[in-house]
Amino acid sequence: MILQVYIRGAKTKHMSKQLQAHAALLAVALIYGANYSIAKIVLDDEYVQPIGFIILRILAGLVLFTLTHLVFIREKVDRSDFTRILICSVFGIAINMCFFFLGLKETSPINASLIMTMTPLLVLIASAIILKEVITTRKIIGIAIGATGAILLITYGQQISFRSSQFLGDILIFINASSYAIYLVLVKKLMEKYHQMTILRWMFTLGLVMVLPFGINDVHAIDWDSFTPIVWFSIVYVCVLSTFFAYLFNTTALKVVNPSVVSIYIYLQPLIAAAISISLGKDVLSTFKIVAAALIFVGVYLVSTRGKTDLIQ
Repeated sequence: MILQVYIRGAKTKHMSKQLQAHAALLAVALIYGANYSIAKIVLDDEYVQPIGFIILRILAGLVLFTLTHLVFIREKVDRSDFTRILICSVFGIAINMCFFFLGLKETSPINASLIMTMTPLLVLIASAIILKEVITTRKIIGIAIGATGAILLITYGQQISFRSSQFLGDILIFINASSYAIYLVLVKKLMEKYHQMTILRWMFTLGLVMVLPFGINDVHAIDWDSFTPIVWFSIVYVCVLSTFFAYLFNTTALKVVNPSVVSIYIYLQPLIAAAISISLGKDVLSTFKIVAAALIFVGVYLVSTRGKTDLIQ
């Protein structure tokens, strides 16, 4: 009887953690759903150059993560783990952030969104190589279905252009997606050992050291007096929500779920963007959008849950 109660309690606790992880990932999807267009406000009118914008992001993240860590966590890191933290900082901060902003400046938000749909597949490949995870039929089908729904939503009523003038930006976004995939896989083991605030504090510290030499002139060149209220809002949104909270929520989820589940939530971003547009009266609900949304939810469900059998092992 006591054993049954214990097992039931353990299952309830596990389910609670799972729900918290998925809630965190949903919050990240909400934040990133608007990030493409909001970041473009600052970049298109050249209020801040891309690398200068990255330094603002890293500085904001570093201050917020360090203060939170020093006040509430105060956890130390084993010296042997700093190599992995450095590598995570290279892929998750330096390359990921810099190439995203550089690419977004040279291409369109729709192109960037389409290329980012490759992230779950890249995560699946990286997990198989680095973590030796089994590539299951269920995950492959889930990624394919979710990608189909996301691509349908992104391209519906939009003009896709892969002009030569946008080629460099598209390549940079692809490198960003690949780097982010590697980061999600590598940081998973650190999340199993340390509090997420501890790792993020050191990741952003090392990230600032790497990026600062390349963007310090861009920061000096910022004309702060030229900022309009919408520009200030965009910068605060990117620095606080898309940086501090998005990284925090993603790593919180990684303590519970695997990288493939984290990455599959990227497919919810265009769905959320469409929902916001419909709620504001700028778009209308259609059968096409309902079908696309259903495909996304099915894809997320298949990747985030386990089947009874795995056909590819």
